[in-house]
Amino acid sequence: MTTQLFTLLIPFLFAWGETKESVQFKAEDGLEINADLYMVHDKDAPFIILFHQAGWSRGEYLEIAPKLNDMGYNCMAVDQRSGSAVNGIENETSKRALSKGLPTDYPDALPDLYAAINFVKTTYKPSKLIIWGSSYSSALVLKITGDNPDLVNAAMAFAPGEYFSRFGKSEDWISQSAKNINVPIFITSAKKEHANWKGIYDVIPSEQKQSFLPSTEGKHGSRALWEKFDDNEAYWKAVIRFLNSLN
Repeated sequence: MTTQLFTLLIPFLFAWGETKESVQFKAEDGLEINADLYMVHDKDAPFIILFHQAGWSRGEYLEIAPKLNDMGYNCMAVDQRSGSAVNGIENETSKRALSKGLPTDYPDALPDLYAAINFVKTTYKPSKLIIWGSSYSSALVLKITGDNPDLVNAAMAFAPGEYFSRFGKSEDWISQSAKNINVPIFITSAKKEHANWKGIYDVIPSEQKQSFLPSTEGKHGSRALWEKFDDNEAYWKAVIRFLNSLN
């Protein structure tokens, strides 16, 4: 299904079947990371890696990933070590990290994002790789994209911000990396959160950057796309517009 056709189907919010399977891989420090793989296309199809928000798990993407599948993307929703549970899905990576006495603050999850990227690039070799983050992980997505100009093809950030000073990072830790982003970027959030990321967005030099703010109050993070929220369709249209621009 093309993204153009999916746009026409949004008002009907179609149902889907079970398509995910569990995969594991290790971070640089040896911690085993858990993820849900939504692999419904050929291995070289475009791929989106999905990272969750604070206190949550890969369950944030239970209804989002299948819709991205229908748009032609393979997906993987990752449990980072900084998180807990959502939608009845426990964060297995976080539980494992806690049992080993490993730190689980926001910046500590950075190796998990890198491990997921390396796993997908090595295992599936997709024709295009997009990384997608929610809240704190969306800021880490922007940092990775800026610090590694050739690592991914695009990035999408749902409610990023400079969330890391309380963990010993500088007030502009994300902005400094964002200054080097040269691939297509999409940023969105709830309306009241615009100030959290406007400065980051402004310093991104990429000529292929898009942003979206809802006319409604909106929601924090990727959950803005959940069907239970009345304004999810507006967010989906913005997401589809960005993904269409990558073709």
